[in-house]
Formats: sequence, structure tokens, C-alpha cells
Amino acid sequence: MRQILAIAKLTWKAAFRFRLFWVLAGLLLLTVVVLPLLVKDDGTAQGFTQILLTYTLSLLTALLGFATLWLACGTLARDIEDSQMQMVAVKPVARWQIWLGKWLGLVALNAALIALAGGSVFALLYWRAQKLPAKEQEKLRREILVARASVRPVFPDVEQAVEQTFREEIAKRPVPAAEHPLLRKTIREQIEAGLSVIPPQYGRRWTLNFAADKDRVRGQTLALRFKFFAASDRSGTIYPGVWQAGAPPQTLVWRQSVRVPANSFQEVEIPPGFLDENGVLTLEYVNQSATTLLFRTTDGVEVLHREGGFGLNFARGLGIILGWMAVLAALGLAAASFLSFPVAAFFSASLLVVTLSSGTLVNVVEQGTLAQPDHETGAAGSSMLDVVMLPVFRGLLGVVNLVRDFSPVDALSTGRSITWSQLGLAWAKGVLVLGGGLALFGMIVFTRRELAATQTQS
Repeated sequence: MRQILAIAKLTWKAAFRFRLFWVLAGLLLLTVVVLPLLVKDDGTAQGFTQILLTYTLSLLTALLGFATLWLACGTLARDIEDSQMQMVAVKPVARWQIWLGKWLGLVALNAALIALAGGSVFALLYWRAQKLPAKEQEKLRREILVARASVRPVFPDVEQAVEQTFREEIAKRPVPAAEHPLLRKTIREQIEAGLSVIPPQYGRRWTLNFAADKDRVRGQTLALRFKFFAASDRSGTIYPGVWQAGAPPQTLVWRQSVRVPANSFQEVEIPPGFLDENGVLTLEYVNQSATTLLFRTTDGVEVLHREGGFGLNFARGLGIILGWMAVLAALGLAAASFLSFPVAAFFSASLLVVTLSSGTLVNVVEQGTLAQPDHETGAAGSSMLDVVMLPVFRGLLGVVNLVRDFSPVDALSTGRSITWSQLGLAWAKGVLVLGGGLALFGMIVFTRRELAATQTQS
């Protein structure tokens, strides 16, 4: 362990010697402190949060991400190309210890920078909050500066219903194999529509189970968060409706009329006392507009309740971002283990761009082909590259989902709770599984690499 810590210390010294730490610290403070001070919010809690949490934490993650990749590639590849690594490799230290020491130094460097930037954002957040109107300050404390757990309605297994209906359809009539993905997609949309569509003047009921926290939640004011889509939405259209809550066979005693636009999240407070004896909350929405509305099963309806304070929740969110940086450090070092600095940096940055564009991967995997569907018939297209690229895309998507399953920025911006289990799971899936795989690959390649050959070629 002494050798690993010594290499980590050398990585830190290099960062300070080349003024890298101070440059990154200055850029981060400029991004997360100075720019938000120059940009004025609209005086609402939502606008305030958008600037001071969403933008700053997103910029912090992006800036640190690219800087980590660049530094990880440079700290190993440059040492090899400049013959510095040969001086270290002849000492009584294994190459895997050199690799691990550099990774540990990069993680510690990121931890210091994240703590500096995160502390600045936290202080700025509370300082700027004092300048908001009293009503918006109260809304900020109630909806953002809090850790709220989420409970969603329980729906039937859509994928199981899709497969069952799909088998019934192909048993009735033969369907070409090329059209199977389109048929599955159509069936899925029909099933989800049956669970989420509300015609005009009709209602839909959801049940949410708070059994695990019913004693703690029963006396709380709950926050109903919802979003719907309209069949024929036009800008500025407001859709009237009524929310009701109660526990059958009781009468639905709480009613709240709402007039809100489509395609935007809204929150309504539910007073305490509407959970039944089993901790189940029954909600119902009556569509009073003349347009069919759609509440998606994924994020259409949820109820939030207070679980803790904002400070510790914010720290856990920064912990997840640190885990992302640890994975990127492992990626950069793994690339630099067998590539030159420019190629390693380009390769790592390209993979990061692929990660940020995972929506394209999802669409290709869901369609089952790289080709676009026929615009006239709607039939799925096909490509000669599908046999090779689809497995690659599925693998990339699986790797991306290891890290992107949970976004701390979205959670903090909406006052959602980031639990210790979520933090541990993020580190287990990202750092241990993905980062560990990259580290194992990098150590093996770096150990077997001929360092003297690099100097001869140069």
C-alpha cells in the first residue's frame, strides 16, 4: 500500500507543479459561482433552482469529466512517451501498483475539486435564496431544499402482457420476421394507452402503497407531482381537471381543481389523513377538458414525502458524481495503457460522447435495426450491419446504463431523496463493476507493455 500511496502523492505533486489543480479550481469556481452571480433568475423557485442547481452541477460534471479524461490519459501516456515511466518501473514497485496509484491520485484530486465546487454551490444556494420573495422561499424549502422519497402507482407487467399479446397475434396470422419489432412496439403502445389514457369527461384511479413508511407519512402533507400529454396540444392551452384523494370505502373527501398546461410537471399538496389503515393512498383524476389526456406509466403520477434534510442529500449527490469521475479516470488510464496520448484522449472522449448520446442507442435497440422504417407502409427497415452493430449497441447500452441509471442532478433539482443505498449501488455498479473491469484491463495491458520499445520508436 505504501508504494500505491507514493504514486498517488506523485500524481498530486504533478498536478500542482503544472498548475493544473489551480487552473481547474479557478474554472470550476468561475463556472459554478461567478456565472450564476451574473445570470439573474426570474424570481421564482423553479428558475432559481434551474440556474443554481441544474446548470451548475451539470457544468461541474461535464467540465470535470473531460478534464479527468485528459489528465488520466496524459499522466500515464506522457510519462511513457517522455521516458519518465522507465525510471519508475525499474524501482521495486509493480506496474499494477503504478496504475492503481495514479488512479487513486486522480480520484483524490477530483474529490478535492468536487468538495470545493460543491461547497461553493451550497453556500451560494442559501445566500441567493434569501433574496427571493417570501412565498418563493417557502416553496423552495418545501420542494427543493429537502430530501423527499417518491412513491409511484403499481402497474401490471407491460412487457409480459406485450409478449403474451404478441404470441396471440402471430398465432392468428403469419407476420414476417422483419415486422416483429414494429408489431411489438404497436402492441406496447396500445397496452400503455389502456393504462394511461383518460378521455374527456372520464376519470382514472391510481393506488399508491406507503406501507413501509405509513406511520411516518400518515401525518405529513404530501406532494402530488404529475405530468400529462394532450392529444392535440397547442401552445398556451390550459386543461381543467379535478384531483381527488381518499381511501375506499370512504367518500373521496379531498378535492382540488387544477388548470394546468400539458407536458410540464406540476405539484399539488395533499393534506394529511388520506392514507387507509394499510398505508394505501387512492388518487383519482377527472379530465374536465375536451381533449384526451395521457399520463405515462413511467412518470405521469407520483407522490413525494419528506425523508430528510437537504445538506446530507446534497453530499450524497456529490458522492455519485465522484463515482462517475472515478470511472472516467479508469477509462482514461486504461486507454493510455496501450495508446499514445492524442489517440487515448480522442478514444476516451469519443466513448464519453457515445455515453451522452445514449438516446440514439436506445432507439436503435428498440427498433431492432439501424435502418429507418418505411415512411409509406410503416414497416421496419433492415440493414446489413444489424448482425454486427446491434449486439455492439446492446453491449454499449448495458455499460452506459450501469452509470446512468440514476442522475443526482435531476434528483437534487426536484428535491428527491438520494439514499445511502442508492449511493452504494452507484459505486458498486459504476466503480466496482465498470471501473474495476477497466482497471483490470489497463493493469494487464500496462504490465505486458514494452516501455523501451516506445522510446526506440520515438
